[in-house]
Amino acid sequence: MSTPVRTSRRSSIRGGEAASGWLFTAPMIVLLGMFLVIPVLMALWVSFSDWNGRGSPFSASVSFVGVDNYSALLGGGGLAEQDFGTALRNNAWYVLLVVPIQTMLSLFLAVLVNRQILRGRGFFRTAFYFPSVTSSVAITVLWLFLFSSTGAVNKLLSFIGVNGPNWFNDPSGVLHNILGAFGVETGPAALTGNTFLGISFWEWLAGPSVAMSAFILMAVFTTSGTFMLLFIAALQNLSGEVVEAAMMDGANGWQRFWRVTLPQLRPTLFTVLTLGLIGAWQVFDQIYTGTQGGPGKTTLTPAYLSYQTAFTNQAWGQGAAIAFILFVIIVFFTLFQRWLLAERKVSARRMRPYLQTPAGGSK
Repeated sequence: MSTPVRTSRRSSIRGGEAASGWLFTAPMIVLLGMFLVIPVLMALWVSFSDWNGRGSPFSASVSFVGVDNYSALLGGGGLAEQDFGTALRNNAWYVLLVVPIQTMLSLFLAVLVNRQILRGRGFFRTAFYFPSVTSSVAITVLWLFLFSSTGAVNKLLSFIGVNGPNWFNDPSGVLHNILGAFGVETGPAALTGNTFLGISFWEWLAGPSVAMSAFILMAVFTTSGTFMLLFIAALQNLSGEVVEAAMMDGANGWQRFWRVTLPQLRPTLFTVLTLGLIGAWQVFDQIYTGTQGGPGKTTLTPAYLSYQTAFTNQAWGQGAAIAFILFVIIVFFTLFQRWLLAERKVSARRMRPYLQTPAGGSK
């Protein structure tokens, strides 16, 4: 006879906990809805409309244009497509170089400062992390001085007999410059005659410009310290028993790191790569403060192009469309690297030597 009473009492307790949970989370849900969800939905509507930035985007004077804004960017054949292709090419090279370099450098620094035999580890951790807490605008201004034609970087290069470039005023691609040193000035017809997003394949393979290379170095310099802390926290939580077992089995330092330590860092590696991808595809403030897309649009990025298209050219629909295309790109690469780093079951073929019973043994 007491079972129904207990069941109703438990259900009432759970109902009270659920109500309390919703009560405590309601303010944050309201804030997220007002300042995140609603603005995103409004921007999505703007990307399908011809809103000119005046009045409400939901007024009767605003018309639904469908995918015209997206078509102009992805296949319109005009300046909008060419600018978007240029921005995408610049940012693709930026991501391709920044994300792997900053990940490897941050992991190397974490392993270095996590060693027990290193003296002054606290000082080195602070020194490596300090650029990450400095304002990106201040770092950009400093970089403009360091990489000017008469800056400290070119002075150092002159000591070893290298005539440094005029970094932030040089639009030439790094790979094209390397090929030019070997006498290759133009590409084959298959590359120069075919285009994607208004840019020839030969220009897609130009590599980052000299100006963008300076921004790549700045990104690695300012972000490696943050990811170093994430790797340090992961390294300190690893079990030492597995490493000791590998040492007893005769594994050297590199084998222990590659076969034992690195696989255990898979969750942290996923986090670092995800944050690195998001940050690299959304680079804006350095471009806005530094070159504003110049020289020759070789530092133009989709994030800055979205701002320029909407706020400067008053093409709010195209600006919002660029932002959502960038959102799709970020989601795609995040899911791809999640699939790439996912743990997979060991195949039966690889497990067979461990499952076989030694001769003369018993199961």
